Amino acid sequence: MIKQNDNSKLVLKFGASLLAISVFYVSAAQSPALNNSEVLTFEKAIKAAQKNDPWLTGNMHKQRAIESMSHAVNTLPDPKVSISLANLPVNGFDFGQEGMTQAKVGISQMFPRGDSLGIKSQQLKIQSEAFPFQRKDRESKVAVTVGSLWLDAYRVQQSIALIEKNRSLFLQLVDVAEVSYSSALGKTRQQDIVRAQLELTRLEDRLSLLAQQQNRYEGMLSQWLTTLSSENTSQDEAILASDFFLHNLVLSQQLPEIELLNNDLVAKNIWLKPMELVQYFASHPAVLAVDKQINATKTGINLAQQKYKPEWGVNASYGYRSDDAMGSSRADLFSVGVTFDVPLFTENRQDNELKSAISETEAVKTGKILLLRELLGAYSSAKGRLLRLKERQSLYSTRLLPQIHDQAEASLSAYTNDDGDFSEVVRSRIAVLNTEIDELTLNVEEQKIRLELNYLFIGSLNTANTPNNMHISNSTQAAVVSGNK
Repeated sequence: MIKQNDNSKLVLKFGASLLAISVFYVSAAQSPALNNSEVLTFEKAIKAAQKNDPWLTGNMHKQRAIESMSHAVNTLPDPKVSISLANLPVNGFDFGQEGMTQAKVGISQMFPRGDSLGIKSQQLKIQSEAFPFQRKDRESKVAVTVGSLWLDAYRVQQSIALIEKNRSLFLQLVDVAEVSYSSALGKTRQQDIVRAQLELTRLEDRLSLLAQQQNRYEGMLSQWLTTLSSENTSQDEAILASDFFLHNLVLSQQLPEIELLNNDLVAKNIWLKPMELVQYFASHPAVLAVDKQINATKTGINLAQQKYKPEWGVNASYGYRSDDAMGSSRADLFSVGVTFDVPLFTENRQDNELKSAISETEAVKTGKILLLRELLGAYSSAKGRLLRLKERQSLYSTRLLPQIHDQAEASLSAYTNDDGDFSEVVRSRIAVLNTEIDELTLNVEEQKIRLELNYLFIGSLNTANTPNNMHISNSTQAAVVSGNK
């Protein structure tokens, strides 16, 4: 009897030892290496999205359209030519019967008011200068959007990996509980076995939920990774291509480390006044684009002032007359004249057009103020979240994670020595898994906030006007991704 009890205890201790070993290997296990050509890295995702963004192409075509129009409007209207028969007698329709009868050829040319052509051309040119800044802002926003989606997909993928690693541990827990329960000597109860199986079922449910989230983020990423083009094809045909599979994306196992632009301003717990912060956002591409719109509307005021000047026209005609009935030659006739309007009644037209141009300029100025306030609010929110996040990360790394692991080891050691509760072992392992996933979420969230902050300070990079480039330089793109200037 004593020997049978010893054998049962030996079986129980052996199972518990296997459990302890499995805990070590689960925590140390690494994902298998993947082929680099099949891996979608953080940088690849952003570059592919920026390269395949049709918005940038459309914006470039809009710029070219306005540039072409700026040249077209700075041209005088085409002269008008008139050909007519004048004063033809109706009693015989004889061209030589009357001396006033003549064949006339005339030409007229209109000259717009003041310098309205040059001003309109200048206005369109200024409008076209806003498009390169709009493209830079767009590419930066794409980097933030796609980068955040990639990070969310990475978080889900790594969470699934953590749960898959721990699932084998819970399978081992069930086996150990069954060995202990069947031996009739351990402290394991039937409800402990049910509890272990329940936790295993919950893990499977969490895996299903994470798989749903993974499909969601993959679908949202796929719209940025595809190339949809209708060039050189019929209207109903299109080329849909992608360098990556649109389902079951394989992401890099490495979490990117995004360096902060203006790190001294952002990372320290120092808060500047709004007026001091505005200078950092004054060179933001979105703000510079609004500045161009303001300059264009100011030119519109000057254009409206030209309406007070007269519009001029010059006309000339040559009239041919035939010989009279006696055969005597008649002199041909030449006429020249000038026409112009007199803008005397300006109250209902010119005055209101000028007021409209002034109000439009002021409206665009308020748009700039709203944009700066939005950037300031986004900065305040992102910086505050980043500082609090750093505090939580420090708490997790220095205190919470070590304490959770110590608790798990202590509960397992106590259970191995028949001095602990099996349910406590299960709870401690669940706590370890949840804490590791929470730490992963914190690390991913930090990189997402860094992306947001780098977008706000993208104006600190080179924002020179490059109207002939379809895409911005890689320096801006790399800065949003890694923070390197």
